[in-house]
Amino acid sequence: MLEPVLGSTSKERVLLYLACRGEGYAREIARFFGVSLRPIQRQMEALESEGVLWSREVGRTRMYAFNPRYAFLRELQALLEKTVSFYPAADRKRLLMNRR
Repeated sequence: MLEPVLGSTSKERVLLYLACRGEGYAREIARFFGVSLRPIQRQMEALESEGVLWSREVGRTRMYAFNPRYAFLRELQALLEKTVSFYPAADRKRLLMNRR
């Protein structure tokens, strides 16, 4: 849904996943959407270099989350929340279910 605005389906998937789950790592997101790992990693690295995300090491895993200092964080989260509301109920439930 946001691909025309964001320029990439992978970027949309990363942002939606993090908006719904709070944090995550590349392999987890790729597995969730059933896509290749490398495009997800590239988008996460790009979003971090642009200041939208930040990351930290947990063992050997790099965890990503929204950067609380990002100037447009509230607006981006509102846009992502609205996007999730247009997803089919089953997809929305799956996205919002957090099994950690």
